[in-house]
Amino acid sequence: MYRLRTTVARLGPIAHAGQNISQPRPLRVRAAPRTFEPTRRPITSVSAEPFLNATSSNYLEEMYYAWLENPKNVHKSWDVFFRNANAGVPPGLAYQSPLHLNGMSQGAESAPSLLGAEANTKKLVADHLAVHSLIRAYQVRGHHIAKLDPLGISCVDFDDAPCAVGFQNVGFYGLADSDLDKVFRLPTTTFIGGGESALPLREIIRRLELAYCQHIGVEFMFINDVEQCQWIRQKFETPDIMQFNVAEKRTLLGRMIRSTRFEEFLQRKWSSEKRFGLEGCESLIPALKTIIDISSQSGVESVIMGMPHRGRLNVLANVIRKELEQIFCQFDSKLEAADEGSGDVKYHLGMYHKRMNRVSDKYITLSLVANPSHLEAVDSVVQGKTKAEQFYCGDTEGKRVMSILLHGDAAFAGQGIVYETFHLSDLPSYTTHGTIHVVVNNQIGFTTDPRMARSSPYPTDVARVVNAPIFHVNADDPEAVMYVCKVAAEWRNTFHKDVVVDLVCYRRNGHNEIDEPMFTQPLMYKRIKKQKGVLQNFAEKLIGQGVVSAQEYEEIVSNYDKICEDAYARSKDEKILHIKHWLDSPWPDFFTLDGQPKNMSCPLTGITEEELQHIGNIAASVPVKDFTIHGGLSRVLKGRANMVDQRLCDWALGEYMAFGSLLKEGTHVRLSGQDVERGTFSHRHHVLHDQNVDKRICIPMNYISPNQAPYTVCNSSLSEYGVLGFELGFAMASPNALVLWEAQFGDFHNTAQCIIDQFISSGQAKWVRQNGIVLLLPHGMEGMGPEHSSARPERFLQMCNDDRDVFPKLTDDFAIRQLYDCNWIVVNCSNPANYFHVLRRQILLPFRKPLIVFTPKSLLRHPEAKSSFDDMLPGTSFRRLIPDDGPASTNPKNVKRIIFCTGKVYYDLTRERTNRGMDSDVAVVRIEQLSPFPFDLVKKETDLFPNADLMWCQEEHKNQGFYDYVKPRIRTTINRSRPVWYAGRESAAAPATGNKKTHLMELQRLLDTAFNL
Repeated sequence: MYRLRTTVARLGPIAHAGQNISQPRPLRVRAAPRTFEPTRRPITSVSAEPFLNATSSNYLEEMYYAWLENPKNVHKSWDVFFRNANAGVPPGLAYQSPLHLNGMSQGAESAPSLLGAEANTKKLVADHLAVHSLIRAYQVRGHHIAKLDPLGISCVDFDDAPCAVGFQNVGFYGLADSDLDKVFRLPTTTFIGGGESALPLREIIRRLELAYCQHIGVEFMFINDVEQCQWIRQKFETPDIMQFNVAEKRTLLGRMIRSTRFEEFLQRKWSSEKRFGLEGCESLIPALKTIIDISSQSGVESVIMGMPHRGRLNVLANVIRKELEQIFCQFDSKLEAADEGSGDVKYHLGMYHKRMNRVSDKYITLSLVANPSHLEAVDSVVQGKTKAEQFYCGDTEGKRVMSILLHGDAAFAGQGIVYETFHLSDLPSYTTHGTIHVVVNNQIGFTTDPRMARSSPYPTDVARVVNAPIFHVNADDPEAVMYVCKVAAEWRNTFHKDVVVDLVCYRRNGHNEIDEPMFTQPLMYKRIKKQKGVLQNFAEKLIGQGVVSAQEYEEIVSNYDKICEDAYARSKDEKILHIKHWLDSPWPDFFTLDGQPKNMSCPLTGITEEELQHIGNIAASVPVKDFTIHGGLSRVLKGRANMVDQRLCDWALGEYMAFGSLLKEGTHVRLSGQDVERGTFSHRHHVLHDQNVDKRICIPMNYISPNQAPYTVCNSSLSEYGVLGFELGFAMASPNALVLWEAQFGDFHNTAQCIIDQFISSGQAKWVRQNGIVLLLPHGMEGMGPEHSSARPERFLQMCNDDRDVFPKLTDDFAIRQLYDCNWIVVNCSNPANYFHVLRRQILLPFRKPLIVFTPKSLLRHPEAKSSFDDMLPGTSFRRLIPDDGPASTNPKNVKRIIFCTGKVYYDLTRERTNRGMDSDVAVVRIEQLSPFPFDLVKKETDLFPNADLMWCQEEHKNQGFYDYVKPRIRTTINRSRPVWYAGRESAAAPATGNKKTHLMELQRLLDTAFNL
């Protein structure tokens, strides 16, 4: 028997010729102590036994293990079969009818007398295996024929693949109609039996139809975890498991009434306004509330949500519980805006609210993140905010904070950010321990049919890449929706993995309320016009069941209508629109009660000599014993130690000083991006790896002080859009953390342009939401070709909100007032000390603004690009502009030219100036903070050199870089009294040449122009 089983196991992948049936994965059965061990005996070739194919082997092994535990666990015929086979009888001859047995086992010598029973044996085994295959077919493909589409016109394309289930298809498995009333033993991979271990085939099929082919379609058999598959089977196969008591049905009815009547109220009052209503998927509201109820009962205290515009107002009103008058007043065109910023349309706004959950009797915080029209862009932002809240409350398993993401069917299938976000779901520094995804599946895009919008059968197929179960449900069956959402919440609470709920519904109106859908979907919308509303159907069902009376139902409806009318009357009293009332991430302890900074000053950012020495020594050491580092890294640490002894720091050490000092002061620092642990240019080395022990690491930054804040440095997935959105969300949660995202090369940020344009540059103006995220973008023209040179500074500067033609009023607090009024800060530091100061200033400011830093590449190791500790001591701070401190500054009236520049080109200019002996004739001034523009300091420099002509020099092409931003502001500063000349590369389409010789020629040409007096 041992050989029989092992041989069959080796033949596992082989199936019957001519059959195309998905076979079940063999389950590992945990056996009890065996009654006796099998004896190895030579037997005939298994290939000669046709019933021992791959499918049979699974069933046979299951029966065999049961027999080993106790021979009474199996039918007498199996007992005889296994005893005979164990005695050496060929498997095909080992069966003997128990009616003819006079003793226990017939030995090998009686085998010839068993030949007549071979056909019966084959039939018995084949029939049981056929039933097992049938059960598995329902589990795998039952959703293909589930009644999911409320309209009955399913747009899911399975490529005409047959789904051989049902009474009429038993012949596909080798069964006959005459077998329908035969009783079959159920395998351990199904729960349809309830308390029964065997059922007639007819009842087996009926129960499978109820479990998998009604209003719920379950996709889960691609999951490679047996425990998870069994958990799902139990939730959907157990007989009568989807039952609701009267109280639950009444609660569900009340929620359906609120969802439906809210949309009807808006339609009555503002029929010509865009609101992107929920009509056709009203069951979304009870779906979300069920998820929140179950999660709250499981201990969740905070839920962060992201969603598109469709149904947003309904979610705000009936899930988040935003005051109705605040929603209604948004429709008033005469309402004045009171807050700073430009605001946003009502169906983009967010909300933050803490309230009592009536089901769990626990407080829960609900946050709906504001988002732009760019569908799915908010996904990773929500995940980052969720991760941050989990981090700050010590929720390492996701039991207290969770996220819910809502999607549209077309966007879920079409937007790549969905895939990027899914692939963050199980990464150590990005996991939120399970997200519940709810797809509002309208079965249409704006005007695009699904068959033109995706290549996969379902819009949810992308979720399969992370083994997330997918629960499809007919949204016109509120009870099925409620049950599926209950299971989804329990799945997330049990396994802490993603799960998808696909609400298959329709869109009763066009893309918006004033759009005409009949142009493009005439047949669908003819059907929709005839479709009875889900509330009407559900109410009639409950009235018929006696759950509520018709009078009670009408009273509940009229009560909610009155609530809406009263709120509408109160909304008339609103005269001013307060965007702050829609804030999704308040920082109550950071600002004053009215949301203003507590002061308008910034402390100096220098630190003591002792701190610099201490942090420098940590950066140059390995604080873990018996830790073997790479030989090359030993030289790097020794070089750092030498710099500390000389009171100098390079770029990497300057960054170390900034991070280390903030951590020591209790500020969490999180650095994320591609390869940031080592650094793209092998300069950072914040994570040390033991050369002898796999996966043993050391992060010296976490050894600075016993009471320091934790330091998180994490290599990200190879994603910009998703990861930058994630870090933006992380920074959104708290102002008391320095959150940085570094691009591998600066120009790679353009694959995250949506996050930069829609969230970072304009987020505060649209949503009154400050954010202190830092973008580190390696930039510099160094002959590396068009893709590894420019971080596209012109794009960031073009989005700055200051006026190039207005010279601002200079006051004592001019510098910080500029920072407060700007939409983001753009810097291009030329030395480590200034980089150190700008990072520390980012946290010490009394408000938060995004910081864009163009970081160097060659300057990381440039011998002149080092700073003394003197530039980082108490009393020092960030220098927005660094004037010339050479011979030109001692006799300014004789200076013939001022060259303004920024970044790395400064070192090229000073070297060329020295080589030409022009140190007294030309002053080179560095503008370190491009935006907000240092008008006051530029004016000081131009006034200092009254006889000099003015020039802007950059290494970028003329139509790129900083020129178009800087030139008009210098002209405004000098009241257009002098021209501003240009030295740099000529205009070009590409950011840089790919030819090294051409690169050097261009550099020399711009230097010649700069010093041609």
